[in-house]
Amino acid sequence: MTDDDAGGDGPSGGGSAAPSPRDRAFDALDRLVAASATERLLISGSALLLSIAVGFLLILVAGRMTSCDTAAYTLFGVGFCYDPVLVYDSLFLGAFGDFLANPLNGQFATTVSETTVLVFTGVAVAVAFKAGVFNIGGQGQLVFGALASALAVYAVAGALSGFVGTVVLVAFGLAVGAFVGGAYGAIPGALKAYADANEVITTIMLNFVATSVALYLASGPFKDPESFANQTRRLPEYALFPQPLFPARANASMVALVLAVVVAVGIAYLLRRTSFGYDVRTSGIQPEAAEYGGVDAARTVVSSMALSGALAGLGGAVYVLTIAGNFQTGVPDYGFDGITVSILAGNNPVGAVAAALLFGVLKSGSIIVDVSTDVPPQLVGVLRGLIVLFVAMPEFFRMIGKRVDVRDRLGGSRDAVATDGGEEA
Repeated sequence: MTDDDAGGDGPSGGGSAAPSPRDRAFDALDRLVAASATERLLISGSALLLSIAVGFLLILVAGRMTSCDTAAYTLFGVGFCYDPVLVYDSLFLGAFGDFLANPLNGQFATTVSETTVLVFTGVAVAVAFKAGVFNIGGQGQLVFGALASALAVYAVAGALSGFVGTVVLVAFGLAVGAFVGGAYGAIPGALKAYADANEVITTIMLNFVATSVALYLASGPFKDPESFANQTRRLPEYALFPQPLFPARANASMVALVLAVVVAVGIAYLLRRTSFGYDVRTSGIQPEAAEYGGVDAARTVVSSMALSGALAGLGGAVYVLTIAGNFQTGVPDYGFDGITVSILAGNNPVGAVAAALLFGVLKSGSIIVDVSTDVPPQLVGVLRGLIVLFVAMPEFFRMIGKRVDVRDRLGGSRDAVATDGGEEA
Protein backbone atom coordinates (compact mmCIF):
# COMPACT_ATOMS: atom_id res chain seq x y z
CA MET A 1 0.00 0.00 0.00
CA THR A 2 1.36 3.41 -0.95
CA ASP A 3 1.11 6.63 1.02
CA ASP A 4 -1.46 7.93 -1.47
CA ASP A 5 -3.59 4.84 -0.98
CA ALA A 6 -3.59 5.45 2.74
CA GLY A 7 -4.44 9.12 2.33
CA GLY A 8 -8.20 8.60 2.31
CA ASP A 9 -8.80 9.83 -1.28
CA GLY A 10 -11.94 8.71 -3.08
CA PRO A 11 -12.17 5.91 -5.62
CA SER A 12 -11.08 8.15 -8.46
CA GLY A 13 -7.97 9.08 -6.56
CA GLY A 14 -8.61 12.83 -7.01
CA GLY A 15 -11.52 13.41 -4.58
CA SER A 16 -11.45 14.42 -0.91
CA ALA A 17 -12.71 12.67 2.23
CA ALA A 18 -16.27 13.35 3.29
CA PRO A 19 -16.48 16.11 5.91
CA SER A 20 -16.79 14.89 9.47
CA PRO A 21 -19.86 15.75 11.58
CA ARG A 22 -17.75 18.35 13.38
CA ASP A 23 -16.80 20.03 10.10
CA ARG A 24 -20.44 19.99 9.06
CA ALA A 25 -21.31 21.70 12.34
CA PHE A 26 -18.59 24.32 11.71
CA ASP A 27 -19.92 24.88 8.19
CA ALA A 28 -23.45 25.32 9.54
CA LEU A 29 -22.17 27.84 12.07
CA ASP A 30 -20.34 29.72 9.31
CA ARG A 31 -23.52 29.89 7.26
CA LEU A 32 -25.43 31.11 10.31
CA VAL A 33 -22.87 33.83 11.00
CA ALA A 34 -23.04 35.02 7.39
CA ALA A 35 -26.86 34.84 7.20
CA SER A 36 -28.63 37.89 5.79
CA ALA A 37 -31.41 39.70 7.63
CA THR A 38 -34.03 37.87 5.56
CA GLU A 39 -32.45 34.50 6.26
CA ARG A 40 -32.29 35.26 9.98
CA LEU A 41 -35.96 36.22 9.94
CA LEU A 42 -36.82 32.94 8.24
CA ILE A 43 -34.69 31.03 10.75
CA SER A 44 -36.46 32.74 13.66
CA GLY A 45 -39.87 32.00 12.12
CA SER A 46 -38.96 28.35 11.59
CA ALA A 47 -37.64 28.11 15.14
CA LEU A 48 -40.92 29.58 16.42
CA LEU A 49 -42.95 26.98 14.50
CA LEU A 50 -40.67 24.19 15.73
CA SER A 51 -41.02 25.33 19.33
CA ILE A 52 -44.81 25.30 18.94
CA ALA A 53 -44.67 21.77 17.51
CA VAL A 54 -42.49 20.54 20.38
CA GLY A 55 -44.74 22.29 22.88
CA PHE A 56 -47.78 20.73 21.21
CA LEU A 57 -46.37 17.26 21.84
CA LEU A 58 -45.40 18.21 25.38
CA ILE A 59 -48.95 19.30 26.17
CA LEU A 60 -50.31 16.03 24.79
CA VAL A 61 -47.87 13.96 26.84
CA ALA A 62 -48.67 15.96 29.99
CA GLY A 63 -52.36 15.48 29.22
CA ARG A 64 -51.91 11.71 29.13
CA MET A 65 -50.04 11.72 32.43
CA THR A 66 -52.92 13.29 34.34
CA SER A 67 -56.48 12.18 34.90
CA CYS A 68 -59.73 13.87 33.91
CA ASP A 69 -63.41 12.95 33.55
CA THR A 70 -63.71 14.17 29.97
CA ALA A 71 -61.00 14.42 27.33
CA ALA A 72 -60.35 17.99 26.30
CA TYR A 73 -58.73 16.98 23.02
CA THR A 74 -58.89 13.86 20.88
CA LEU A 75 -56.29 12.82 18.33
CA PHE A 76 -56.46 9.57 16.34
CA GLY A 77 -59.08 8.27 18.73
CA VAL A 78 -56.91 8.93 21.80
CA GLY A 79 -58.17 11.35 24.41
CA PHE A 80 -56.00 13.95 26.17
CA CYS A 81 -56.80 16.04 29.24
CA TYR A 82 -55.28 19.25 27.83
CA ASP A 83 -56.18 20.91 24.54
CA PRO A 84 -52.97 22.20 22.86
CA VAL A 85 -54.93 24.29 20.36
CA LEU A 86 -56.77 26.09 23.15
CA VAL A 87 -53.52 26.60 25.06
CA TYR A 88 -51.73 28.24 22.15
CA ASP A 89 -54.80 30.22 21.18
CA SER A 90 -54.91 31.63 24.72
CA LEU A 91 -51.15 32.15 24.86
CA PHE A 92 -50.87 34.21 21.68
CA LEU A 93 -54.31 35.72 21.14
CA GLY A 94 -55.20 36.03 24.81
CA ALA A 95 -52.58 38.75 25.14
CA PHE A 96 -54.77 41.00 22.98
CA GLY A 97 -58.04 40.20 24.74
CA ASP A 98 -61.24 40.82 22.79
CA PHE A 99 -59.45 43.36 20.64
CA LEU A 100 -62.21 43.78 18.04
CA ALA A 101 -64.90 44.44 20.62
CA ASN A 102 -62.72 46.60 22.90
CA PRO A 103 -59.24 47.56 21.63
CA LEU A 104 -58.44 49.09 25.01
CA ASN A 105 -59.20 46.01 27.09
CA GLY A 106 -57.23 45.20 30.20
CA GLN A 107 -55.31 42.26 28.75
CA PHE A 108 -54.00 44.32 25.86
CA ALA A 109 -53.06 47.02 28.36
CA THR A 110 -50.97 44.48 30.25
CA THR A 111 -49.22 43.53 27.02
CA VAL A 112 -48.48 47.17 26.28
CA SER A 113 -47.11 47.89 29.74
CA GLU A 114 -44.87 44.80 29.74
CA THR A 115 -43.61 45.59 26.24
CA THR A 116 -42.83 49.20 27.15
CA VAL A 117 -40.45 48.37 30.00
CA LEU A 118 -38.84 45.51 28.10
CA VAL A 119 -37.97 47.80 25.20
CA PHE A 120 -35.85 49.91 27.55
CA THR A 121 -34.06 46.98 29.16
CA GLY A 122 -33.56 45.21 25.83
CA VAL A 123 -31.99 48.29 24.25
CA ALA A 124 -29.87 48.79 27.39
CA VAL A 125 -28.34 45.34 27.03
CA ALA A 126 -27.89 45.81 23.27
CA VAL A 127 -25.84 48.98 23.76
CA ALA A 128 -23.43 47.21 26.09
CA PHE A 129 -23.20 44.22 23.74
CA LYS A 130 -22.30 46.55 20.89
CA ALA A 131 -19.35 47.79 22.89
CA GLY A 132 -18.25 44.23 23.60
CA VAL A 133 -19.40 44.40 27.23
CA PHE A 134 -21.90 42.04 28.87
CA ASN A 135 -24.16 44.04 31.11
CA ILE A 136 -25.86 41.47 33.32
CA GLY A 137 -26.64 44.18 35.86
CA GLY A 138 -29.63 45.72 34.11
CA GLN A 139 -31.91 44.54 36.92
CA GLY A 140 -29.93 46.40 39.58
CA GLN A 141 -29.73 49.54 37.46
CA LEU A 142 -33.48 49.34 36.84
CA VAL A 143 -34.22 48.89 40.55
CA PHE A 144 -32.11 51.90 41.56
CA GLY A 145 -33.59 53.98 38.75
CA ALA A 146 -37.11 53.05 39.85
CA LEU A 147 -36.41 53.78 43.52
CA ALA A 148 -34.73 57.11 42.83
CA SER A 149 -37.50 58.17 40.48
CA ALA A 150 -40.23 57.33 43.00
CA LEU A 151 -38.50 59.16 45.85
CA ALA A 152 -37.55 62.23 43.82
CA VAL A 153 -40.97 62.70 42.25
CA TYR A 154 -42.73 62.27 45.60
CA ALA A 155 -40.43 64.85 47.17
CA VAL A 156 -41.38 67.61 44.72
CA ALA A 157 -44.90 66.51 43.74
CA GLY A 158 -46.51 68.79 46.32
CA ALA A 159 -45.23 71.91 44.59
CA LEU A 160 -47.00 71.20 41.31
CA SER A 161 -50.32 69.94 40.06
CA GLY A 162 -52.48 69.59 36.99
CA PHE A 163 -51.25 69.25 33.42
CA VAL A 164 -48.10 71.27 34.09
CA GLY A 165 -47.36 69.05 37.05
CA THR A 166 -47.70 65.93 34.87
CA VAL A 167 -45.34 67.23 32.21
CA VAL A 168 -42.71 68.45 34.67
CA LEU A 169 -42.90 65.58 37.14
CA VAL A 170 -42.84 62.81 34.54
CA ALA A 171 -39.88 64.41 32.78
CA PHE A 172 -38.17 64.93 36.14
CA GLY A 173 -38.78 61.33 37.19
CA LEU A 174 -37.39 60.00 33.91
CA ALA A 175 -34.30 62.19 34.20
CA VAL A 176 -33.63 61.07 37.76
CA GLY A 177 -34.11 57.41 36.89
CA ALA A 178 -31.79 57.67 33.90
CA PHE A 179 -29.13 59.54 35.88
CA VAL A 180 -29.08 57.12 38.79
CA GLY A 181 -29.20 54.06 36.54
CA GLY A 182 -26.41 55.52 34.42
CA ALA A 183 -24.23 56.28 37.44
CA TYR A 184 -24.77 52.76 38.76
CA GLY A 185 -23.97 51.27 35.35
CA ALA A 186 -20.78 53.32 35.09
CA ILE A 187 -19.35 51.60 38.18
CA PRO A 188 -18.78 48.16 36.58
CA GLY A 189 -17.70 49.97 33.41
CA ALA A 190 -14.97 51.82 35.29
CA LEU A 191 -13.94 48.66 37.12
CA LYS A 192 -13.55 46.86 33.80
CA ALA A 193 -11.79 49.72 32.03
CA TYR A 194 -9.31 50.68 34.73
CA ALA A 195 -9.04 47.60 36.98
CA ASP A 196 -9.65 44.85 34.42
CA ALA A 197 -12.50 43.47 36.54
CA ASN A 198 -14.78 40.99 34.81
CA GLU A 199 -17.99 42.90 34.11
CA VAL A 200 -20.15 39.77 34.27
CA ILE A 201 -19.14 39.14 37.87
CA THR A 202 -19.30 42.78 38.97
CA THR A 203 -22.69 43.44 37.40
CA ILE A 204 -24.17 40.29 38.91
CA MET A 205 -22.86 41.26 42.34
CA LEU A 206 -24.15 44.80 41.96
CA ASN A 207 -27.61 43.38 41.28
CA PHE A 208 -27.66 41.92 44.79
CA VAL A 209 -26.35 45.19 46.23
CA ALA A 210 -29.11 47.16 44.51
CA THR A 211 -31.96 44.89 45.58
CA SER A 212 -30.65 44.71 49.16
CA VAL A 213 -30.23 48.48 49.50
CA ALA A 214 -33.64 49.07 47.90
CA LEU A 215 -35.23 46.60 50.33
CA TYR A 216 -33.67 48.40 53.29
CA LEU A 217 -34.80 51.83 52.13
CA ALA A 218 -38.31 50.77 51.11
CA SER A 219 -38.85 48.87 54.38
CA GLY A 220 -37.20 51.45 56.62
CA PRO A 221 -36.48 55.13 56.06
CA PHE A 222 -38.81 55.61 53.07
CA LYS A 223 -41.50 53.05 53.86
CA ASP A 224 -45.13 54.05 53.47
CA PRO A 225 -46.31 54.12 57.12
CA GLU A 226 -49.87 53.31 56.08
CA SER A 227 -48.97 50.11 54.26
CA PHE A 228 -47.90 46.70 55.52
CA ALA A 229 -45.97 46.06 52.29
CA ASN A 230 -42.39 47.18 51.75
CA GLN A 231 -43.07 50.12 49.48
CA THR A 232 -42.72 53.88 49.28
CA ARG A 233 -45.58 56.34 49.44
CA ARG A 234 -47.84 56.33 46.41
CA LEU A 235 -47.40 59.12 43.87
CA PRO A 236 -50.34 61.37 43.01
CA GLU A 237 -52.14 60.55 39.76
CA TYR A 238 -50.99 63.76 38.08
CA ALA A 239 -47.35 62.69 38.61
CA LEU A 240 -47.78 59.54 36.52
CA PHE A 241 -47.65 58.96 32.77
CA PRO A 242 -50.82 60.22 31.07
CA GLN A 243 -53.16 57.54 29.75
CA PRO A 244 -55.05 59.25 26.95
CA LEU A 245 -56.41 55.98 25.57
CA PHE A 246 -56.48 53.33 28.27
CA PRO A 247 -58.71 53.68 31.34
CA ALA A 248 -57.02 54.94 34.49
CA ARG A 249 -56.81 51.51 36.15
CA ALA A 250 -55.19 49.84 33.14
CA ASN A 251 -51.63 50.77 34.22
CA ALA A 252 -50.57 51.18 30.61
CA SER A 253 -49.74 54.26 28.60
CA MET A 254 -49.37 54.59 24.86
CA VAL A 255 -47.34 57.73 25.55
CA ALA A 256 -44.78 55.64 27.40
CA LEU A 257 -44.77 53.06 24.59
CA VAL A 258 -44.20 55.76 21.98
CA LEU A 259 -41.37 57.13 24.13
CA ALA A 260 -39.81 53.64 24.25
CA VAL A 261 -39.95 53.31 20.46
CA VAL A 262 -38.48 56.80 20.00
CA VAL A 263 -35.64 55.96 22.39
CA ALA A 264 -34.94 52.70 20.52
CA VAL A 265 -34.79 54.52 17.18
CA GLY A 266 -32.66 57.27 18.70
CA ILE A 267 -30.17 54.77 20.10
CA ALA A 268 -30.00 53.03 16.72
CA TYR A 269 -29.21 56.38 15.10
CA LEU A 270 -26.64 57.14 17.80
CA LEU A 271 -24.86 53.86 17.19
CA ARG A 272 -24.95 54.05 13.41
CA ARG A 273 -24.55 57.74 12.58
CA THR A 274 -22.43 59.40 15.26
CA SER A 275 -18.77 59.35 16.20
CA PHE A 276 -19.66 57.98 19.63
CA GLY A 277 -21.52 55.12 17.99
CA TYR A 278 -18.54 54.49 15.75
CA ASP A 279 -16.28 54.28 18.80
CA VAL A 280 -18.68 51.88 20.51
CA ARG A 281 -19.01 49.59 17.51
CA THR A 282 -15.31 49.50 16.67
CA SER A 283 -14.47 48.81 20.31
CA GLY A 284 -16.89 45.91 20.23
CA ILE A 285 -15.45 44.55 16.98
CA GLN A 286 -11.74 44.82 17.69
CA PRO A 287 -10.67 46.78 20.80
CA GLU A 288 -6.95 46.75 19.96
CA ALA A 289 -7.49 48.02 16.43
CA ALA A 290 -9.94 50.65 17.67
CA GLU A 291 -7.43 51.95 20.19
CA TYR A 292 -4.71 51.96 17.57
CA GLY A 293 -7.03 54.09 15.42
CA GLY A 294 -7.42 56.71 18.16
CA VAL A 295 -10.42 55.41 20.10
CA ASP A 296 -10.11 55.72 23.87
CA ALA A 297 -11.18 52.17 24.69
CA ALA A 298 -11.39 52.70 28.45
CA ARG A 299 -13.55 55.81 28.13
CA THR A 300 -15.75 54.08 25.58
CA VAL A 301 -16.36 51.14 27.92
CA VAL A 302 -17.35 53.46 30.77
CA SER A 303 -19.53 55.59 28.50
CA SER A 304 -21.31 52.63 26.95
CA MET A 305 -21.98 51.08 30.34
CA ALA A 306 -23.24 54.41 31.66
CA LEU A 307 -25.57 54.71 28.67
CA SER A 308 -26.69 51.12 29.14
CA GLY A 309 -27.38 51.75 32.81
CA ALA A 310 -29.22 54.98 32.00
CA LEU A 311 -31.55 53.11 29.66
CA ALA A 312 -32.20 50.45 32.30
CA GLY A 313 -32.80 53.17 34.89
CA LEU A 314 -35.16 54.84 32.44
CA GLY A 315 -37.06 51.56 32.25
CA GLY A 316 -37.28 51.55 36.03
CA ALA A 317 -38.68 55.08 36.05
CA VAL A 318 -41.25 54.12 33.42
CA TYR A 319 -42.22 51.10 35.52
CA VAL A 320 -42.87 53.34 38.52
CA LEU A 321 -44.61 56.12 36.58
CA THR A 322 -46.80 53.77 34.55
CA ILE A 323 -47.39 50.41 36.23
CA ALA A 324 -46.59 50.59 39.95
CA GLY A 325 -47.30 54.18 40.95
CA ASN A 326 -44.63 53.92 43.65
CA PHE A 327 -41.59 51.78 44.40
CA GLN A 328 -42.34 48.29 45.63
CA THR A 329 -39.83 45.61 46.50
CA GLY A 330 -39.95 42.53 44.31
CA VAL A 331 -39.65 44.36 41.00
CA PRO A 332 -40.24 41.88 38.12
CA ASP A 333 -37.12 40.63 36.35
CA TYR A 334 -37.28 43.12 33.50
CA GLY A 335 -33.50 43.55 33.59
CA PHE A 336 -32.81 39.85 33.11
CA ASP A 337 -35.54 39.54 30.49
CA GLY A 338 -33.81 42.37 28.64
CA ILE A 339 -30.86 40.05 27.97
CA THR A 340 -33.13 37.63 26.13
CA VAL A 341 -34.86 40.48 24.32
CA SER A 342 -31.52 41.80 23.11
CA ILE A 343 -30.40 38.35 21.91
CA LEU A 344 -33.72 37.83 20.13
CA ALA A 345 -33.21 41.15 18.37
CA GLY A 346 -29.62 40.41 17.38
CA ASN A 347 -28.53 43.41 19.49
CA ASN A 348 -30.42 45.70 17.14
CA PRO A 349 -32.11 48.50 19.14
CA VAL A 350 -35.00 48.77 16.69
CA GLY A 351 -35.36 45.00 16.58
CA ALA A 352 -35.64 45.07 20.37
CA VAL A 353 -39.09 46.64 19.96
CA ALA A 354 -40.39 43.57 18.11
CA ALA A 355 -38.60 41.19 20.49
CA ALA A 356 -40.06 43.03 23.49
CA LEU A 357 -43.53 42.75 21.95
CA LEU A 358 -43.09 38.97 21.58
CA PHE A 359 -41.97 38.77 25.19
CA GLY A 360 -44.85 40.99 26.31
CA VAL A 361 -47.35 38.84 24.43
CA LEU A 362 -46.01 35.66 26.03
CA LYS A 363 -46.04 37.13 29.54
CA SER A 364 -49.53 38.55 29.15
CA GLY A 365 -50.86 35.46 27.37
CA SER A 366 -49.56 33.21 30.14
CA ILE A 367 -52.00 34.88 32.52
CA ILE A 368 -54.91 33.96 30.23
CA VAL A 369 -53.71 30.36 29.94
CA ASP A 370 -53.53 30.13 33.73
CA VAL A 371 -57.08 31.37 34.29
CA SER A 372 -58.84 29.83 31.27
CA THR A 373 -57.39 26.31 31.14
CA ASP A 374 -56.52 23.50 33.54
CA VAL A 375 -52.92 23.44 32.36
CA PRO A 376 -50.53 23.77 35.34
CA PRO A 377 -48.66 27.09 35.57
CA GLN A 378 -45.37 25.20 35.50
CA LEU A 379 -46.20 23.74 32.11
CA VAL A 380 -47.15 27.19 30.82
CA GLY A 381 -43.76 28.43 31.95
CA VAL A 382 -42.08 25.56 30.12
CA LEU A 383 -43.97 26.40 26.92
CA ARG A 384 -42.98 30.04 27.17
CA GLY A 385 -39.39 29.08 27.82
CA LEU A 386 -39.39 26.72 24.84
CA ILE A 387 -40.48 29.49 22.50
CA VAL A 388 -37.86 31.90 23.80
CA LEU A 389 -35.16 29.22 23.77
CA PHE A 390 -35.84 28.06 20.23
CA VAL A 391 -36.08 31.56 18.80
CA ALA A 392 -33.07 32.91 20.69
CA MET A 393 -30.68 30.02 20.19
CA PRO A 394 -29.84 30.62 16.49
CA GLU A 395 -29.07 34.26 17.23
CA PHE A 396 -27.10 33.27 20.31
CA PHE A 397 -24.94 30.84 18.34
CA ARG A 398 -24.52 33.50 15.68
CA MET A 399 -23.20 35.92 18.29
CA ILE A 400 -20.81 33.29 19.60
CA GLY A 401 -19.65 32.48 16.07
CA LYS A 402 -18.95 36.14 15.37
CA ARG A 403 -16.94 36.58 18.55
CA VAL A 404 -15.10 33.27 18.77
CA ASP A 405 -13.32 31.36 16.03
CA VAL A 406 -14.67 27.96 16.95
CA ARG A 407 -12.54 26.13 14.38
CA ASP A 408 -9.41 27.67 15.83
CA ARG A 409 -10.44 26.95 19.43
CA LEU A 410 -11.34 23.33 18.69
CA GLY A 411 -8.47 22.46 16.43
CA GLY A 412 -9.71 23.76 13.07
CA SER A 413 -7.51 25.48 10.50
CA ARG A 414 -9.57 28.54 9.60
CA ASP A 415 -8.01 31.88 10.49
CA ALA A 416 -9.66 34.01 13.14
CA VAL A 417 -12.19 36.51 11.92
CA ALA A 418 -13.17 39.85 13.34
CA THR A 419 -16.51 40.20 15.01
CA ASP A 420 -18.96 43.02 15.12
CA GLY A 421 -20.73 42.37 18.40
CA GLY A 422 -23.99 41.37 16.82
CA GLU A 423 -24.00 43.72 13.84
CA GLU A 424 -27.12 43.47 11.79
CA ALA A 425 -26.70 42.15 8.29
